[in-house]
Amino acid sequence: MDYTMEQYRASARAIRERLGDFVPKVAMVLGSGLGYLGDEVENPIAIDYRDIPHFKASTAPGHKGRLVFGTLEGQRVAVMQGRMHHYEGYSYEEVSYAVRVLRLLGCDTLIVTNAAGCVNTGWKAGDLMLITDQIKMFSQSPLRGENLPDFGVRFPDASHLYTPRLQELARETAAEQGIPLREGVYFYCYGPQYETPAEIRAVRLLGGDAVGMSTAPEVIVAGHCGMEVLGLTLLSNMAAGILDQPLSEQEVLDAAAAAREKFSGLVRACLRKM
Repeated sequence: MDYTMEQYRASARAIRERLGDFVPKVAMVLGSGLGYLGDEVENPIAIDYRDIPHFKASTAPGHKGRLVFGTLEGQRVAVMQGRMHHYEGYSYEEVSYAVRVLRLLGCDTLIVTNAAGCVNTGWKAGDLMLITDQIKMFSQSPLRGENLPDFGVRFPDASHLYTPRLQELARETAAEQGIPLREGVYFYCYGPQYETPAEIRAVRLLGGDAVGMSTAPEVIVAGHCGMEVLGLTLLSNMAAGILDQPLSEQEVLDAAAAAREKFSGLVRACLRKM
């Protein structure tokens, strides 16, 4: 479906009524098993997606399906505890709807996190990866349809969807924290089935280092809106065909739990520097 500016504004108005004078600056989209950062927000105002006009529900495992507003490491944040996915039956415009609403509320920066399969055979499950670029060329764009010039131009540049300044900030922060940080390209596949070993070989040949079912649509929309973006991936498992074992949702959630301390520490330290 094509959303109108009035629908985006209606969602923003409904949220603003709950926030009062609070204006968020940093939007955070937290992936599978990583939503606990929303529970660490100070003076929180939590709003379920189902209570916001035109929002969709998140049905993925490990996703609470709510927005949490407040402060974290001194920053005014809007934390999405759970995101929408194309595989849930939503269009790409529906998947990325919240990003535009958060932009209207005042957010000028987006931090996206996800748990993804590790395609790079030189790395291992449990590593963290700084996303330097993404590949999403085999499915529709979330910008398809009528352009809304209040957000951005018809043909936006995508040379630096992930902001170089924030990438450097993450590198410096990880070094200070003593956290090894891989750097690579996130390859988007819409699922919900995990990729085949042959598909993973193709992803590797095309330049992907990690593969997942989220993030890319939201980042495209954030770039269109003029937002700065920092992307971080937990490499939760080795992608299909690398190890002789099946993939499972539980493996992803277990990896997120195991990486909680270092992941949370990195994101919080980056927030302090923004």
